[in-house]
Amino acid sequence: MLDLKRQYAPIQQELLESLGRVLDRQQFILGGEVEAFEKVAAEQLGVAHALGCSSGTDALWLALAAAGVGLGQTVVTTPFSFFASVSAILRAGATPVLADIDPVTFNLSPEAVAAVLDGPRGASVRAVLPVHLYGQVSGWTAFSRLRQERGVALIEDAAQAWGAEWNGAKAGGLGDIAAFSFYPTKNLSAAGDAGMVTTHSAELAERVKMLRQHGMRRRYYHDELGWNARMDGFQGAVLRVKLKYIGAWNEARRAAAARYREMFAQAGLAEAGTYPVHGVVLPREVPGARHVWHQFVIRAPRRDGLREFLTAHRIGSEIYYPLPLHRQPALESLGYAEGDFPEAERAAREVLALPIFPELREDEQQTVVAAIARFLS
Repeated sequence: MLDLKRQYAPIQQELLESLGRVLDRQQFILGGEVEAFEKVAAEQLGVAHALGCSSGTDALWLALAAAGVGLGQTVVTTPFSFFASVSAILRAGATPVLADIDPVTFNLSPEAVAAVLDGPRGASVRAVLPVHLYGQVSGWTAFSRLRQERGVALIEDAAQAWGAEWNGAKAGGLGDIAAFSFYPTKNLSAAGDAGMVTTHSAELAERVKMLRQHGMRRRYYHDELGWNARMDGFQGAVLRVKLKYIGAWNEARRAAAARYREMFAQAGLAEAGTYPVHGVVLPREVPGARHVWHQFVIRAPRRDGLREFLTAHRIGSEIYYPLPLHRQPALESLGYAEGDFPEAERAAREVLALPIFPELREDEQQTVVAAIARFLS
């Protein structure tokens, strides 16, 4: 699925030098390398404030808490995402309310969110948390309209979407506040866990700074309960180097996605529509979006059998995600049941992520497509 050694090799010396600076300065928690990364990251995203933290999960909690989400409030989000999208809401003390996904993009459906806001739970909704799944921004024009008309805060889960855009504006600067992950598999990746919160608001940024350091604005004076959610110096150093290359890496991902589409079409496997019948349904970049292809996710009939076939032929694949959040045992208390979100449930049965990363070779992609063709034949 991913070969990080190919990314590491050409920038090895730069990374070692940056890690050496941290050792020389002994700034292991936050410090100069993190601050330098934050400054360049904010410039690259076009936001006023970018604040490093310990993980993408902590970034989500920090964003929610800074935005004032808490007890007695609800947050609308998707049932088709990584667990942290919902667990962070619970950790903030609020109640997650789920709405179904768009079957083309797999992202949270603005129409489904509007239905929630019009329903009996609408009055308690403080925020909407769309997830830019697989590297494509959710339908932001419609979400912006909901913010204007309904007065809800918009909190971006941009964990998978560094560099993605909507009508020319970067993910991370579209909503009131946003959260990124730099987990090692992400487009922009640390050498361990790390995350970031971005916002245009000086007030929200100040709260994030305070909350990520145990609620301190002054050392040992705690204004409220925060958390230990600081980025360490080594991760800041690694990310500062990689930030110089992320634009080119994302373009390489876009080129690989285009090659996949051509190869599937040439093999006669690319179906139109939403759901697979004989071939596979390919992911699409929708109008307004600039996809960064964190994942290349197809819909496939007999998905589980196809994955077993690919594994037997030493071809990586992954299922993001095999069980929707409303069916997770840990979230039974939310009160949802099978059938409540049919699009999310169908996606969980059909999606399969294929290898995609900047250094992926054309011959490797041909091997992937040829194997899928053999299985489907």
